Amino acid sequence: MTYMPKRAATLIGQNIRKYRHRLGISQDALSKRADLTVITIINVESGKTANPTIATVKKIARALQVSLDDLVE
Repeated sequence: MTYMPKRAATLIGQNIRKYRHRLGISQDALSKRADLTVITIINVESGKTANPTIATVKKIARALQVSLDDLVE
């Protein structure tokens, strides 16, 4: 299992929120699109999950219709 560095997790959370708002969808809707629990989305977006897995971030990126790079940069 590969993990992200903590500061990257904070940036990822901010980017998830930004792209989610651009799509005009809720955290619940994103969780359904990404096939993840809403708690996972909330925790990753808020930075509470300091080390989200690459697999989780990829699912979220796909659901937001952005690249993985868009979320980590």
